[in-house]
Amino acid sequence: MKTTQQGNQNPLENLDEWEDDLLQRYPDPEAIAKGKATEKYRDYETPARDTVKEFYLLNHTYQTYDFVREKEQEFLKFDKKEMPIWDAFDFLNQLVDDSDPDTDLDQMQHLLQTSEAIRADGHPDWMVLVGLLHDMGKVLCLFGEPQWAVVGDTFPVGCAFSDKIVYSEFFENNPDHHDSRYNTRYGVYTPNCGLRNVHMSWGHDEYVYQMLKDHLPEPALYMLRYHSFYPQHRENAYEHLMDSHDHELFKWVKLFNPYDLYSKSPVPPNWQELQPYYKALVKKYLPDTLKF
Repeated sequence: MKTTQQGNQNPLENLDEWEDDLLQRYPDPEAIAKGKATEKYRDYETPARDTVKEFYLLNHTYQTYDFVREKEQEFLKFDKKEMPIWDAFDFLNQLVDDSDPDTDLDQMQHLLQTSEAIRADGHPDWMVLVGLLHDMGKVLCLFGEPQWAVVGDTFPVGCAFSDKIVYSEFFENNPDHHDSRYNTRYGVYTPNCGLRNVHMSWGHDEYVYQMLKDHLPEPALYMLRYHSFYPQHRENAYEHLMDSHDHELFKWVKLFNPYDLYSKSPVPPNWQELQPYYKALVKKYLPDTLKF
């Protein structure tokens, strides 16, 4: 395990050393899970919350290739607002994710649970920061976006929808499912073109990645951009679109995923106690304000 001192060095250095150590010891899900047994997480057969199926019906109906391109044009200019990230977190204190079958805590509590689990395992501080920031893109709801266009599992658009996506039967309502331009294995893409050339369903992952891409090392950026891409990092359903660089960096996505999923617990962290550490961490890596 690397020391705290190493975690505080330049994030663009030491990645090879961290990889040699950290990627050999993926976290034990049972050690992270506090709220329930690990097999009870991501239960989409009998979700505890009524919002989950309704959410995915809307998400799978309306997340089309054209819709995604329109949202990229609308939001990736980052011309809506400029503010400290703490203002975004004030909003997340009020947001409960309708797509999540595992928790009804607000998003800020989930972010702290994730980052604290990462910190407890001694990972570098930029990865702790990813835990805090990975769902910050859900602030899109602040700009009037419905949750089906912000949260939930992500998947490529512009090619056939995999049956490994949760509630894949709902894609029957999506016009791209019946469009010969988009409903083949590769659609608008070419074999192993690399995920950087693939348009994912629109939501908070791509938004927060684009917002922070100049501030964090590449493994952190992969975690941000693909942490909701369960059809790949859990099901390996889109190997045919990935290149060798994607495969190398997805080791970090898979390292991050257990902390995101299994740290969800009904017991919220104590923000007042944690605040000084996280305010210093944010100040170390990010400017005083970000464009949203």
